[in-house]
Amino acid sequence: MAPNQVDKKAAMLDASELLRPEPTFNTKPVAQYRDFSIDPTDPIKERVRKLYIDMHTSQTLDFVKSRHDKWLKFNHFKGTILDVLNRLSESGLTDQSDPDVDVPNVYHGFQTAEGIRKEHPDKEWFQLTGLIHDIGKIMALYDEPQWAVLGDTFVVGCEWGPSIVYRDTSFHNNPDGKHPVYSTKYGIYKPNCGLENVVMSWGHDEYLYQVLKHNKAKLPEEALYMIRFHSFYPWHAGGDYMHLCSQKDIDMMQWVLEFNKYDLYTKTDDELPDMKELTSYYQKLVDKYIPGELEW
Repeated sequence: MAPNQVDKKAAMLDASELLRPEPTFNTKPVAQYRDFSIDPTDPIKERVRKLYIDMHTSQTLDFVKSRHDKWLKFNHFKGTILDVLNRLSESGLTDQSDPDVDVPNVYHGFQTAEGIRKEHPDKEWFQLTGLIHDIGKIMALYDEPQWAVLGDTFVVGCEWGPSIVYRDTSFHNNPDGKHPVYSTKYGIYKPNCGLENVVMSWGHDEYLYQVLKHNKAKLPEEALYMIRFHSFYPWHAGGDYMHLCSQKDIDMMQWVLEFNKYDLYTKTDDELPDMKELTSYYQKLVDKYIPGELEW
């Protein structure tokens, strides 16, 4: 399909409408999710803003390549999916980039999975994707700074998308913004080259995707797209980077958006899941799709 045909179809897809199918979730108005407004008196908002400044200053193309060299040797440890979930649970890791909740992040995986299970009882692979989608955050237990683990992702090696959070105030000290190639619309890429051919900012999405590929997980491609791009909000919610997308990316966006309904709107501090009670059910799914010890 010609590039202009892909762009035309993309323009017809209102990502924000698909991402927000209901007016409220968990009695919380939709507009109150992902509130990145600046308020120096709010400690959580300030924590989030400062993390994104660090991220947008340091996530250069060269930095991402250095993370590939460090992490994609898959030589840090060996462990099962449940091992990693247990370690994250014991660590009490909280997501410093998240303005919506302030509880250990492992609860969020179970909340997401159970939300999917309720509405998609026939799609076990989808439920499992909800459970594991954030476990790439295990990098934070190996001294990786949270700005290189958490938060929204974006493409490096080209102009930053206009809908990136804090876009106008957080990239001033990133040297790629002054690079003669990396600062241009297409940068190092070709029109409609496909997201599989771009370099994403480094974080838990890309890491877990690469771990699952390396260990030959039996999840379908839709699941791998959800994992790799669920934090790519400038694309699936903001409509940025469509000029780099292939038709496959446009088609797969529907699955990412369906996933993000549960990723985003099942978050609550009020009703935390009983992880011990749910583990036996999800262990069966792990054994089916991602069995045994993995190389991380």
